[in-house]
Order: sequence, then structure tokens, then C-alpha cells
Amino acid sequence: MRLALSRAQLALEKGEVPVGCVLVSAQGEVLCRTQNEVNSRNDLTAHAEMLAIRSVPRHALRGAKMYVTLEPCPMCAGAVALSGISRVVFGAHDKKYGCCGSVYRIPEDPAFYDFCACDGGLMEDECEALLKECFRLLREKP
Repeated sequence: MRLALSRAQLALEKGEVPVGCVLVSAQGEVLCRTQNEVNSRNDLTAHAEMLAIRSVPRHALRGAKMYVTLEPCPMCAGAVALSGISRVVFGAHDKKYGCCGSVYRIPEDPAFYDFCACDGGLMEDECEALLKECFRLLREKP
């Protein structure tokens, strides 16, 4: 999660919502590190989780673990559910849009072929602090 937090900090410095993501293989190897790039790419789907899933060959996703600083939204949780990732560990809960436990549990839905366990709250205070800083900066903008 510390690697994901460092990517979230990078996103904040670039004017993005500070979400960082790290994919780790079933063997424990870091596969990729990403952060939100929605604004810089002008792409609403450029969430850290989506960029991570896109950057790794599909066969390498099987059994991988995703560490992400904010609970995945419906789009990202759906991609996780179809990817073969075995576990999502997230920091801050998203009580409005979170689909790995807060609002819904898409990756754990038995309708999907693969089951992906979801756990939240790892380093939650640190993850929330970055998000609060982002929204404080946005409120201060003229």
C-alpha cells in the first residue's frame, strides 16, 4: 500500500484525484504502479485501477492482488471482476460509489466466473488524508 500511496501523491502533484494502484503477481512480484490520469489524458476511464489492468498481460492478472488507495468504483470493480485478479486491498472507503464493500461488492458477486475477495481500511488514515488535501485544494481554487 505504501507504493500505491506514493503513486497517489504523484497524482495529487499532477492535479489529479489522488488514487494510486499497485498490482502484485501471485508470486509477489510488482507488476505495475499507476495513478489516476483522468485530467491529463482527458479520459474518464483513466482511473488508476483501469490503467493497471490495461498495462499487464491478461495471463499475468490471474491470481494477482491489487492494492489501491481508494475503494474501486463500479467501472473499476467490474473490470476487476472480469480480470482474474484474486484480491483487492484498498485504503479509504468510498461510501458514495465504492463497489468493493461500501455500496456493493461487484468482484465478490457469484454471477461472475471468478471470485475476487475485497478488503478495505489498510492505511485508511493516510489514504483519506491525501483525498482531503485534494478537495481542500479544489475548494481554494478561484
